[in-house]
Amino acid sequence: MTRMTVVPARSGSSAPPAVDLSTSLGSLELPDPVLTASGCAAAGRELDPFLDLTAIGAVVTKSIMLRPRSGRATPRMAETPSGMLNSIGLQGPGIDAFIDQDLAWLRDRGARAVVSIAGGSVEEYQRLAQRLRNADGVSAIEVNISCPNVDDRGQVFACHAEPASAVVSAVRRATDPRIPVLAKLSPDVTDIVEIARAVVDAGADGLSMVNTLLGMVIDTDTLRPALAGVTGGLSGPAIRPVAVRCVWQVHAAMPEVPILGMGGIKTGLDALQFVLAGASAVSVGTAVFHDPSAPARVSRELADALAARGIERLSDAVGLAHRPMPETLTEAAAEPSAEDVEAGPADADT
Repeated sequence: MTRMTVVPARSGSSAPPAVDLSTSLGSLELPDPVLTASGCAAAGRELDPFLDLTAIGAVVTKSIMLRPRSGRATPRMAETPSGMLNSIGLQGPGIDAFIDQDLAWLRDRGARAVVSIAGGSVEEYQRLAQRLRNADGVSAIEVNISCPNVDDRGQVFACHAEPASAVVSAVRRATDPRIPVLAKLSPDVTDIVEIARAVVDAGADGLSMVNTLLGMVIDTDTLRPALAGVTGGLSGPAIRPVAVRCVWQVHAAMPEVPILGMGGIKTGLDALQFVLAGASAVSVGTAVFHDPSAPARVSRELADALAARGIERLSDAVGLAHRPMPETLTEAAAEPSAEDVEAGPADADT
């Protein structure tokens, strides 16, 4: 059997050449394609001691609601193989306190802020967008229509095209037209392309994909659900293949729509998978719990991975897995990788 690495990392070279990591999500121009993920670091203060928030693409804030919310009962988190379940329940201070404190801090810090919003009705989403319209420091709005951590599963608007489009349409109308609106989609649907088309037709400038998957853990000592809320959102490396598949399907159907990809990204190579599938940028979430510098590290590793594959601009790699392999990469594929060199001659078929 002959082995071949499709696009091998070049070995034996000196420092990789500079890679242009700039990208965009609608009208939002970003110097770096790696953002934080909503819900994993509030508004970024916790990560500030560990990385330069102004250097990464943007801080995606925890989803904020109109009024203060205490969230769900404890316990709220449970570890699972290659991931975790969370059932926080959209706890937060409410939009007014968020604007006065968290958004003001991000603006003063010089970080780009993608503000995630969540509501229980179309009217609530619209009122949130109206409150943010005159707020300074909003780079984009992420419309969280897909959070599974709510008491009423009827609030998960992203499970059906009609309510999803109604929310996005209301937010788009209430938002400054210069500010891009991203719709955050759920993987817990039969046809994610159908939902994506609906929200784009309703005015979404881009898509955030994907939110956590609805999951459950039962404690075999207590013989009861591990989470007080019974179910929660599964995140971490366990969901990455699902998230990459979702990005792939939507990009294949709508290649012109910008995608912010997320779901189990721990390394630059993980991020590269999303980019090759069609994401223009990525969010790093669960990884920050054990490595608060993860967004900056993933960015460096992604740049190294692109350079090692002879790709000088991130934009050239977006959706590359859908297209015929460029001649330069075809030639690179003929070069043995470091792993193949160490492995020695390939075994012959018998």
